[in-house]
Amino acid sequence: MAESSTAKLKSGAATESNLPLSPAPNSTLCEVALPVPLPQTFTYSIPLNMTVEPGMRVVAPFGARRLVGVVVGCGQMPAGLNPKTIRPLQRVLDEIPALTQEFIALSRWVADYYLTPLGEVLPAFLPRAASLRNKTKLVITETGREALGPVRAGKESIVTSAERQMLERIAKRGGLSSGTLRGSEALVEKLRRRGWLAVERSVEDSVGRSPHVEAATERNAAFDKSVFPRWELSPPQQTALTRINDQMDTGDFGVLLLHGVTGSGKTEVYMRAIERALARGRSALMLVPEINLTPAMAGQFAARFGERIAVLHSGLDDRDRERVWQRVREGKSDVLIGTRSAVFAPLARPGLIIVDEEHDGSYKQEEAPRYSGRDVAIVRAKESGATVVLGSATPSVETRYHAETGKYQLLELEGRVQERPLPQTEIIDMRQELAETGKQTFLSRRMVEAISMRLQQHEQVMILMNRRGFSSFVICRSCGKTVECANCSIALTHHKRAARLLCHYCGYARPVPQVCPECQSEHIYFMGEGSEKVEAALGKHFPEARIGRLDRDTARARGSAESILASFHAHELDMLVGTQMIAKGHDIHGVTLVGVISADMGLARPDFRSAERTFQLLTQVSGRAGRGEREGIVVIQTYYPDHYAIKAAAAQDYAQFYKQEQRFRQLMHYPPFAALANVIVKSDSQETVLKLTGRLGRFFESLQEDKQKGRGWRMLGPAAAPIPKLKKAYRYHFLIKAEQRSLLRKVLIAAQDFARREKFPANALIIDVDPQSLF
Repeated sequence: MAESSTAKLKSGAATESNLPLSPAPNSTLCEVALPVPLPQTFTYSIPLNMTVEPGMRVVAPFGARRLVGVVVGCGQMPAGLNPKTIRPLQRVLDEIPALTQEFIALSRWVADYYLTPLGEVLPAFLPRAASLRNKTKLVITETGREALGPVRAGKESIVTSAERQMLERIAKRGGLSSGTLRGSEALVEKLRRRGWLAVERSVEDSVGRSPHVEAATERNAAFDKSVFPRWELSPPQQTALTRINDQMDTGDFGVLLLHGVTGSGKTEVYMRAIERALARGRSALMLVPEINLTPAMAGQFAARFGERIAVLHSGLDDRDRERVWQRVREGKSDVLIGTRSAVFAPLARPGLIIVDEEHDGSYKQEEAPRYSGRDVAIVRAKESGATVVLGSATPSVETRYHAETGKYQLLELEGRVQERPLPQTEIIDMRQELAETGKQTFLSRRMVEAISMRLQQHEQVMILMNRRGFSSFVICRSCGKTVECANCSIALTHHKRAARLLCHYCGYARPVPQVCPECQSEHIYFMGEGSEKVEAALGKHFPEARIGRLDRDTARARGSAESILASFHAHELDMLVGTQMIAKGHDIHGVTLVGVISADMGLARPDFRSAERTFQLLTQVSGRAGRGEREGIVVIQTYYPDHYAIKAAAAQDYAQFYKQEQRFRQLMHYPPFAALANVIVKSDSQETVLKLTGRLGRFFESLQEDKQKGRGWRMLGPAAAPIPKLKKAYRYHFLIKAEQRSLLRKVLIAAQDFARREKFPANALIIDVDPQSLF
C-alpha cells in the first residue's frame, strides 16, 4: 500500500503526515488527502465541535484556497505541540464516512502502483467530483444600518438618495453578489470605504451531506426483454460455468480467463455465475468497456435480475450517478453493471467480478489517475476473496500469457451457441482493385455487390469505418499546407454535416475555409474519408436503403446511441455504418454481412500494440455477422492483405496471431516479457520542455551508467511524442522497460524525486504505468 511521507509539523500550515487509521472520537488531528498534484497528505486540527472519521469528506484551507479532501487517518496531538500551530478544518461534509477502510486501502494501492498522489485518486471513489466555490457578497454593516435610520429634527441626512436606494436594496436581500451590481461599482466602493458595506466571503460545495436519495432506474424501454430467453447451456458453457462456480465456492480469490469466440454464449455464462454468487449471499460486479454497451447489457440483466441491478457509467449526469452510488452503497442493488469507474463503486461483499472484453483499451484511463479498470478489479477481488472472470474473444497478449503460465485459469468456448458457424471472410486487396479499375475508391466492387445482395434479401448490414468525420484532412494544392489545430500538432477533420473542421483530441473547431489560411489560394482539397463520408456514399449507391450511423458524433446526445441501436435491433434500419462503437458486444440476429473499410488504418500507428488492436477490432466486428439463423459473411478491404494480424483475423485464428505477436514482444522486450512505463515531459513552452527533457534524459543516463542501478532496465528516447503538441502543451517522452516490475518502480520513483529536487513545474512530468497508448 502507498504510504504518505512524514515530516515535522510546521507552524500555521497544513503539513505532511502519516497518522494511523483510527476513528477515535477524541482525535485532535487528522490526515487529509487533497486533490493537488503533490505526493503527500496534509495534517489539520479538528475543532472541538466536529466529529471526524477516516473516509469523511471535509473542507480544508490550502493556502488561500478551500478544497474538499478526504480524511484518511486520525490521531492525537503529540505532547508539547501547540495546536494553534496547525490549521483547523473548516467543515465536515458527511455524517457517516463516504469511504470505508477497504476503499481507503484500495485507493492507497492505486496511488502507489500508478505513482499518483492519493488526493488525485480518491475522487474516483466518490459519486461525483467534490468541488467548492469561493463566494463573495456585499452586506450592509451595523454602521450602514444606523445611517439608514430616521433623520433627527434639524439635521441633514448624511445619505444621498442614490446611496439610500443602494443600501436599502442590499439590506432587503440580505446581501448581493458584486456581479449583480455592475454599473454601480463607484457607488459601492464609496459606501465600502465609508464602512457602510463589507465584503463577506463564504464557501459553497457541490456535494452536500450525502443525502438519502431514491434509487435511479435505468431506462431500457427501447429493448424488448423477450430477445433475451434463458437458453439451455451447451456442454462447453456448462463446463466453464462449473469451473467458475467451483472457484466461487472455495471462497478464495482466483482469476479465470473465459476465452470464447464471438457468439459462443459468454453472456449467459456470466449471468448463471452471478446467480450463483447471489445465492451465496455475495454481490456481483460486471465491467463493460463502452457506454453504448450498457443499455443492451442492462436489458438482458434486468430480464434476469429485475430491480437488483444498477447501472453506472460516465454518461450519467451527476445526480443520477449519486443516486446509483447511494443505491449500491445501501445494498438495494447487489448486481452492478458499469464502465471502468464502476470498479470503485461501494458494492458490499463482492463475490464475483466480471470484466467483459477484458482486452479493450478503454479500461485504461488516460488522465490522472491513469489506472486500468481491469487490473484494479483484480486487486479489489483479491482483497475481498472474490472470483474474477476475464472474458474476451480476443484476449490481450498479457492476459493469455498469464493463463498459459498458470497465473490464471483458462476456460475456452471454441464454438458458437447452437452450433452456428462462424462467418466466411473475404479479403479484398485494394491495390488490385486500383490496378483493375483505375479508380481510387473506398468501396470495392465486391463490397457493393455483397451489400446489394444482402439488401435484396432483406438482411441487415454493418459497415466499419474506424474514423469519424467526412474527410480526414484539408490540404492546399498550391502550397501543400494542411489546416491544423490551433492547440495540437494534428490536422483538423472535416465534418460536413456540422460545416466545420474539428480536432478530435482537444475539441477545437473552426469554419471550413474558402481559401487556404496560409497562402490564400482557392485550391482547397478535401482528402481521406471517415464514417460520415461512407454513410453519404452508401446513401448514393443504395438510395432505397435505410442507413444509420453510430460514432461519437451521432452518439453525443444522451440516449442517442441507445436509440440508434434500438432501431437497428428492430430492423427499422437496413444498414449501420460506424466506428469501433459497432464492433463489440452487439447481438443483432438480422446482420448477415459485415464490411470493413480501411482495415489496415491502425497498423500505421507508432505503437507496439497496433497489430494487436487491428486483430482484435477485425475479429470483434466480424463476429457481428451470422449470429441468427442465416450464415454471415465478412468483406475486409485492405492494402496490406499479407499482414499477419489481418490474415489471422480473417481466419478467426487467435492461436496463429498470438504465436507471432508473442515472438515479436519477446524479441523487442515488450509486455508481457517486460514491465513498461511511458514517461512524458510537457510544457506550454517549447523551450522549457526541451530543457526539462534534456535534464531528465541526462539523469536517466547517469542511472544507466551506474553498474548497480543500471542493470535490468533500458530507456528508449527521448523523442517527440507521436502528437508533439497536444492541448497547447509540447510533449517529449521516454519509454522505460524493465525485467522486473519492482525495478521499474525504483527507476520511476527516482525520476519523480529528481523532478522535485530540480523543481520541475507540478504538472510537467507524467508517468503512465502499463500504458495502453503511447500518444
